[in-house]
Amino acid sequence: MWWELHGFWPQLLLGTLMTIKLALCALVLGLGIGLAMACARLSSSRLLAGLARLYTNVIRGVPELLGVLLIYFGASQLVQLAGNWFGYRQYIEVGPFIAGVLALALAFGGYAAEVFRGAFLAIPPGQYEAARVLGMGRLRCFWRITLPQLWRTALPGLGNLFLVLLKDTALVSVIGLEELMRKASLAVTYTREPFTFYFTATLMYLLLTWITMQLLARLEQRSRKGFNGGL
Repeated sequence: MWWELHGFWPQLLLGTLMTIKLALCALVLGLGIGLAMACARLSSSRLLAGLARLYTNVIRGVPELLGVLLIYFGASQLVQLAGNWFGYRQYIEVGPFIAGVLALALAFGGYAAEVFRGAFLAIPPGQYEAARVLGMGRLRCFWRITLPQLWRTALPGLGNLFLVLLKDTALVSVIGLEELMRKASLAVTYTREPFTFYFTATLMYLLLTWITMQLLARLEQRSRKGFNGGL
């Protein structure tokens, strides 16, 4: 029967776990990049603002697949040049997992920067000024005043970006990372049953998306708790 999958279930499950690991690692790094770029865009430094604007424009103009290929084939050369500069002559290769995380995080960060920037602008500046008047330092103002409101405002947009990121993990299969899409393709090569395995992969991606949407709904409900009458 088709659901037996010729014994490939364990491999598909391993590929699914790799997909989740790849998406979560890229999410953490991408959030840091996006927040840093948003702060740079809103800084008083024209240089930082210009560099951040250039970064977001480049990311939005380059297809994610091309970014994966550039990072995979270019990062090894850059790391090798850096190693040679410091006298390290052995061959250095950036693996497909690291390259995939970097490529997806850079893409996620470019879009997340605009989400964070909009969330920053939505916070009334008078709140920050009042906190400073009360003697709160910059770091404490950010942690106690800005960050909770920033998270609440940016969460829906970031959630949508993560759903896109989760699907974009399939692009990393082109550089050999054995995530879900790669495992399905290998099974197709072995069994010559493309519909069976690609349909199974589709169902597994849909399951991951559904679980993610449920978690995002809970996070949004929790972030609204006690705000504007939210429960």
